[in-house]
Amino acid sequence: MDDTHFDSVLLVGFGGPERIEDIRPFLANVTRGRPIPAERLDEVAGHYELLGGSPFNRLTRRQAAALQEELRHSGPALPVHVGMRNWQPTLRETLAEMRAQGRRRAVGVILSAQQTEAGWDRYIHDVAEARAALGPGAPDVLFAPPWPDHPLYIEAMAERLSAALSAARAAGPAPGEPHVICTAHSVPVAMAAESAYAEQVLAAAAAICARAAAPSWSVAYQSRSGNPRDPWLEPDVNDAIRALAGRGVRDVVVIPVGFICDHVEVLFDIGVEAMATAEQCGVRLVRAETVNDHPTFIRMLADIVRGVVERRG
Repeated sequence: MDDTHFDSVLLVGFGGPERIEDIRPFLANVTRGRPIPAERLDEVAGHYELLGGSPFNRLTRRQAAALQEELRHSGPALPVHVGMRNWQPTLRETLAEMRAQGRRRAVGVILSAQQTEAGWDRYIHDVAEARAALGPGAPDVLFAPPWPDHPLYIEAMAERLSAALSAARAAGPAPGEPHVICTAHSVPVAMAAESAYAEQVLAAAAAICARAAAPSWSVAYQSRSGNPRDPWLEPDVNDAIRALAGRGVRDVVVIPVGFICDHVEVLFDIGVEAMATAEQCGVRLVRAETVNDHPTFIRMLADIVRGVVERRG
């Protein structure tokens, strides 16, 4: 086989526990080597337990199946594999299976729209570690470039936002048009300073809101963890809702532009926690869906796979 030939795709995701009994082991994987307070771990475990686990893996498998079908129709017809950083199937397990199937060279796609050390560099590092652990014959992985402003990603998110705005308007009269809050996972300020993360979040929010003709919008952050004394990106989405309520806003749509599937940090942190904050403030909140397996997003994944194959194949 020619060394430049691609024979597969590897989607690299965060991972999530699919059963209640997996929650604590999963969180141990996520926080290994990080000084996370025990009470914070207990709190997050409670979120997963309330929701019965995470749909992350199931949704990622749906994305992979849809991408494989899209590639079958539009080319190149490559099998799509899924490997997780923090849960099963682990990157090492998936790469071992790919090796057993004779895969030698894969297009790697990191399932993260924006870049930070935590949300991009660690994925590449963990794939390299998994390949090294497997030794000879481990498939080579060439990663697709970042895609925070890809037009098809923006289009898919804008469709989700338009649907949520329509739902908010259909819910009944309110003083003024809905205000859109675009959220992303908060990260330490020091980490954000070393990347384009905050700028990418802001640019995506602006493009999505412009395409969906949002009346007004702002950016907020969610799901922070770590030492509470360390500065993280703000404002928190709950504080943003309170501030809007203080200005008389009564309709809010929250769209998680920094997430590409409806996992626990979306379903709980927005669907439960932010929803409760909004209710306390007399604000009606509608949560926009993430892209999940939206057909336009799947076409975007196919497009970036093709880009790698055409440039390097």
